Amino acid sequence: MKKYRIFVINPGSTSTKLSLHENDECLFSTDVFHYSSILKTFPTINDQLEYRMQVVTDFLKENNIDLNGIDAIVGRGGGCYPIVSGIYEVTDKLVEDTKLARGGLYHSSMLGVQMAQLLQKKYGGLCLMMDPPIVDELQDLARITGVKGIYRKAICHALNLKAAARKHARKLGKKYEECNLIVCHIDGGISITAHKNGRMIDGNDAGGGEGPFTPTRMGTMAVTDVNNYLRDKSYEEIRSLCSQTGGLSSHFGTSNSDTIHEMVEKGDSEATRVWNAMIYQTAKYIGNMAVVLEGKVDSIVLTGGLCRFADVIGTIEKMCGWIAPIAVYPGEFEHEAMADGALRVLTGETEVLQYPGRPVWDGFDD
Repeated sequence: MKKYRIFVINPGSTSTKLSLHENDECLFSTDVFHYSSILKTFPTINDQLEYRMQVVTDFLKENNIDLNGIDAIVGRGGGCYPIVSGIYEVTDKLVEDTKLARGGLYHSSMLGVQMAQLLQKKYGGLCLMMDPPIVDELQDLARITGVKGIYRKAICHALNLKAAARKHARKLGKKYEECNLIVCHIDGGISITAHKNGRMIDGNDAGGGEGPFTPTRMGTMAVTDVNNYLRDKSYEEIRSLCSQTGGLSSHFGTSNSDTIHEMVEKGDSEATRVWNAMIYQTAKYIGNMAVVLEGKVDSIVLTGGLCRFADVIGTIEKMCGWIAPIAVYPGEFEHEAMADGALRVLTGETEVLQYPGRPVWDGFDD
């Protein structure tokens, strides 16, 4: 088999992850953490582009990597218009709609396709995106809100959720399309989703701040509380609380989970109270998804960086273990999934999709 080189870029709310692959082998990888105090200095996420690109430059230089002749560059997708699951060519229209957050997602992942395109213009190769956070497979009942004309969005860590779900389905000896799963990505953002026969039919709008509060996001609050607290805040301040400066960052001035968990281990009462509340809220939303699946759940799949903490897993097992068996896949499989998707395109196994420039769902017919 021909050897293909694939470079993967994944900007998240608290870090930028980079990796270089040759076929299905990862040659180099890094995960650079970004302190919220630094990210706060940029007025918008798009303004972080130069800062994040410097991370790429340093990574290439430190590892003596030359991207000339690269076969594919894959950037994590962001908030373009909602689309069906798949692997897409990065076009100018896709980048434009992502920068403008057309799909309603304002999150650091919007930098992924921008960074990939900049590198592709310099080094060549295919420029691709796979399963961005706005993959929309919601069932109709999950879309309705209590305000006419306002519909819930499907914004979650679709790439890692899908990858973990497929990995666990294989472990069960089944196809992903044959399983009912509750899949949770627990990290800087927290996504809790119901997967029925290969479709994510419901879940919290993680990009919009819905669901449990997280290391960087304020989470769900009563509308009256939101109105009272945010009435004198600017639009940018409000948006930042939903994606960068809410949650643990609001409580402690940092989104570094290791730092806060160390405070918990040392017996800090406030840190313990807030940390435990975050996991408590996560378990509550897992219960919500069990109802969505009518109790017919093959497994609860936990993935993401915070699964490295035993108390996170222990609390969820205690509160949710009665629903279904719990499987834990610590960390993320986003790079593995993006590199594999690019390889399938390069070998002709999978067709690359074209971004349509419009949402996959745009209202009910009647």
